[in-house]
Amino acid sequence: MARKTLTDKGVAAIKPRAKTYTHSDPMLPGHYVRVTPSGTKSFVAVARDPRGKQVWTTIGNTALIGIEEAREEACEVIKRVKAGQDRAGPQSFESVANEWLHRHVDAKGLRSLYEYKRLLHKHLLPEWGGREFTSIKRIDVAKLLDTVEDEAGARSADYVLSLISGITNWYAKRDGEYVSPLIRGMYRHSIKAHARTRILADDEICAIWTAYEQGHTYGDLLKLALLTGQRQDKVASMRWDDISIDGAWHVPNGGREKGAGGVLVLPTVALDIIQARPRFASSSYVFAGHDSYIKGFAKLKRALDAKVPIPHWQFHDLRRTARSLMSRAGVRPDVAERVLGHAIRGVEGTYDRHSYREEKAHALNALAGLIETILNPPAGNVIKIANKTSR
Repeated sequence: MARKTLTDKGVAAIKPRAKTYTHSDPMLPGHYVRVTPSGTKSFVAVARDPRGKQVWTTIGNTALIGIEEAREEACEVIKRVKAGQDRAGPQSFESVANEWLHRHVDAKGLRSLYEYKRLLHKHLLPEWGGREFTSIKRIDVAKLLDTVEDEAGARSADYVLSLISGITNWYAKRDGEYVSPLIRGMYRHSIKAHARTRILADDEICAIWTAYEQGHTYGDLLKLALLTGQRQDKVASMRWDDISIDGAWHVPNGGREKGAGGVLVLPTVALDIIQARPRFASSSYVFAGHDSYIKGFAKLKRALDAKVPIPHWQFHDLRRTARSLMSRAGVRPDVAERVLGHAIRGVEGTYDRHSYREEKAHALNALAGLIETILNPPAGNVIKIANKTSR
């Protein structure tokens, strides 16, 4: 006679056989105990999807889950399979975020991977990690941003919002029924209102240039950043192999340049700085650090500020200064933008595939020449603007 019920005690009493087999649960059709020859037992659910394909789903090991809980889970799985839905059920925020990191950020080699992980583990996963992804609504986002803004400021809240936007937009492309909870106007910090316009004056350029003797690591880094208009990390991570024998720096492409890195033929003064740098067999970097290239920029900047007290300036101001100096030297705007590695938008960026190698070389030589004039102005050619008589 068939057993009318199956209890945890009954599951424990099921004996293994020479081959794996299943023991049916009389209380729920499609629910079984799978028993292996070694004696390992698992609850499984079996159902056919709308196409008639039989789908087996493991619920869990009988040593870790009771039969009542297994029945409830199996019932939900059977319903989802018969309805043609994902048998795994709703995804958690953490599972979606990890898949986004793997398939979007890590797969594309984006430099922001470390920062994204930091923000996820600090702000998002503690609040939403186990929640069903689609259950997160606009009010949940707003409350989280309020907390981040109160603790770390509006800019940090916007970084978190950008991360949420990346994840939700990616998920929306994969699920036609999902609607992102984000709308325009949720940012807390106005980039336009707080955009920096600071460039260094000629006397400030002189002060920074002469702050350190030639060969000083941070001093050389500052000079090359001004001479090339490149970002701090881009200059700091320069490798000896990136410089070809003809003096061209093959600037690696990066996420922020969007494939516009390219080649910069360096002016003589920049090459002299590079060639004077010490080379170490243990490092491939021009600015060698402890493990890779030079780090600890904040500490180095504070030491420079103590030595040369220039008010309210940042390292990135060197890049803006270099761009402005190129305009001052008569360099075409589109060429200057290409020197900086900015992506050229529109039809021009799509169809103009010229490398601009020679044009960028001319721009950097013009920039170097203007910097040389600033550092060593021609004698007797100083004009006192304040005393100039207007007509």
